[in-house]
Amino acid sequence: MKFGLFSINMGTCADPETAAAVGRAAEEAGFDSLWAGEHVVLPDPQAPPSPAPPQTRIVDPVIALTYVAAVTGTVRLGTGIIILPQRNPLVLGKELASLDVLSKGRLSFGIGIGYLKPEFDAIGVPFDRKGARTEDSLKAMLALWTMPKPEYRGQFFSFGGIDAHPRPIQKPHPQIVFGGHTPEAFSRSARLAQGWYGFALDTKATAECLEGLRKACSDSGKRFDALEISVTPVTGGKLVSSAPPTRDAAKAFADLGVHRLIIYPPAGTADKAALLRYVDEAAKNLIGKV
Repeated sequence: MKFGLFSINMGTCADPETAAAVGRAAEEAGFDSLWAGEHVVLPDPQAPPSPAPPQTRIVDPVIALTYVAAVTGTVRLGTGIIILPQRNPLVLGKELASLDVLSKGRLSFGIGIGYLKPEFDAIGVPFDRKGARTEDSLKAMLALWTMPKPEYRGQFFSFGGIDAHPRPIQKPHPQIVFGGHTPEAFSRSARLAQGWYGFALDTKATAECLEGLRKACSDSGKRFDALEISVTPVTGGKLVSSAPPTRDAAKAFADLGVHRLIIYPPAGTADKAALLRYVDEAAKNLIGKV
């Protein structure tokens, strides 16, 4: 099993010195990846389903991962996730290609469709048909990244007679990962991605999601084992804890077929020293033993 570290751009890790120290420590400890989440804005005052207080510090994921790329050498860098329907696909395509180049091919592009209507309203993006717009955006980005003469005619985006360099180092393009726990999300993963990311799941919910993914793969003609499965776990009823998941808890997810646990450190409450201790404890307890 692989282990990733979430929230490299949030809370205490919004401080550049802390993000650099935690990123280097995670790489040296054997974590395979660092993941950055996204909300451009948060509702104020906080109200369900908003996940965090409006004052939560969240550095833009592409900028944060580019910064961490400069102080690390091998650890993969994942967006977990970028809310794609809120973005212009050509602008984002340029940004992510630049990150892949500057990191020497370490990007995993994690995608979500979003769920906070106040965020969409503030940005000026329609909340309806966001799934279809997400798929159209991704196809436009892939055209930009892979075609000798990029051209795309889609439902929401259309272009031709243009080019954009540099292209991503990874060929044909960086790994595509879809998040989400719905049949539609499973279908996108099966049809359009190489990975799936389940956030804040216990083993029961993970097993249910994997069944949904198997069905979606069967429906689309894709081999289920071609998908890399990543999960940020809820263990002992907690998403965020001062202690990392136990070896037994990690093994329970591995036994279900999860390839990577992306653990969520207490970045919102702990200081740099506490986060570094967390990384060290997780490495001693988990890495190389599950």
